[in-house]
Amino acid sequence: MEKVIKSGSGWRIGWNPGATEFTGLVGTDDWAIELTTAELEDFCRLSQQLAQTMKQLTDELMEEEKIACEMESDLLWMEVEGYPHSYCLRLILNTGRCAEAQWNSEVVPDLLQAVATLKVF
Repeated sequence: MEKVIKSGSGWRIGWNPGATEFTGLVGTDDWAIELTTAELEDFCRLSQQLAQTMKQLTDELMEEEKIACEMESDLLWMEVEGYPHSYCLRLILNTGRCAEAQWNSEVVPDLLQAVATLKVF
C-alpha cells in the first residue's frame, strides 16, 4: 500500500502505512504534525464525531448562537467552536510530542471530507 496525501487550501492530511512510527500527518499550509497510527485513528474518529454533534445541534440552537464541543481520547483532545454550519477545529496531543493545532472554519468542511475519504481504517 502506498502513502496518501490529501490537501487543499489551508489543510492537509496524510497516511503512510510504510512508515515505522509516524504513519499519519495533519497540518495546514504553514505547519504539519506527524501522528502515530493510533493518534491518526483517534483524530479521524473524533473529528467525525464532533462534526456529527454539530450537525445534530443545528435545529436546537438559534442562528446567532455559538457553541463549543470537545471530545478526548487517551492520546488527544479535540474541540470544535463556532456555529453548527461554520466552526474551527482544535487538536492537542496529550502524549509524546505535546503539540497544538487549529484549522479555521473556512477549511474545516474540506478537511472533514478528506478525513471521511482517507479510508485508512
